[in-house]
Amino acid sequence: MSTAVHDRIVAIIAEQAMLDSSEIRPGMTPADLGIDSLGLVESIFAIEEAFDISIPFNANEPERSDFDISTMGSIVAAVEKLVAARG
Repeated sequence: MSTAVHDRIVAIIAEQAMLDSSEIRPGMTPADLGIDSLGLVESIFAIEEAFDISIPFNANEPERSDFDISTMGSIVAAVEKLVAARG
């Protein structure tokens, strides 16, 4: 896992959740962090911009997406995979 990618994602999510990055753990869900669906979409846009990637995410039906948003750890892993695929 790239520490730089991980730290940047955590910082983006922390800003959206109005938390300190140190409070965020891999097993936490967006709901645990107090992030609602709009906040999650805003976070995804910020992550896309930060890493110049396109996240396959359907805000209306997140359970039908290939991008796992269930926990912080799964979000980080999915972004790392997209960044690696980008080359």
